[in-house]
Amino acid sequence: MLKVILLRHGETAYNADGNRYCGRTDIGLTEKGLAQASKIFTVLKHEHIDAVYSSPLQRARWTAEIASGNQIVEADDRLIEADFGLWEGKTKEEFNAEDPAFWKQWMADPGTARAGGTGETGAEIVNRVADFFNEIYKKHNGELVMVVAHNGINRLYLAFKMGMPLANYRRFDMENSAITYFEMDDASFVLKKLNADSI
Repeated sequence: MLKVILLRHGETAYNADGNRYCGRTDIGLTEKGLAQASKIFTVLKHEHIDAVYSSPLQRARWTAEIASGNQIVEADDRLIEADFGLWEGKTKEEFNAEDPAFWKQWMADPGTARAGGTGETGAEIVNRVADFFNEIYKKHNGELVMVVAHNGINRLYLAFKMGMPLANYRRFDMENSAITYFEMDDASFVLKKLNADSI
């Protein structure tokens, strides 16, 4: 059984500014985001975490470093946020005013629609994230790992593992630097906590 502490990174300026879509844009944490990551460290400092992984983007790496108490963080490209195409750097209100068809297609079937018209499909995202977790399950079976990634990919992966249509991924609300905890093996996946303050 692999035990996973899954985090979304701490707050960024894009999160604070009307929740602008921040896919591959590499920005850091706000002061609030740094404090959120520090709070997670305080909560988890007595847990023995065997390995720490993060997206290569600095908002996730910084969160992982702080929340783990400066353990070695292994960045993995499969954990990078979605490529949001033409939505990058814009709020939902802004990009819907430009072309509402892309959002309508995405909401109907994110598995096959391209985010922002030119970005990734939900299926492409789920495939790379599932590949990552399958690999670390084999490597860390019986251990507790921390994984720090992003709102979009985390929710799509959870929807997939819980047998939900990918169109339901937005029914999860994943807060900045809140703890999601799950356990998985070859045959099962159990979501134990979502947006929690402990494991």
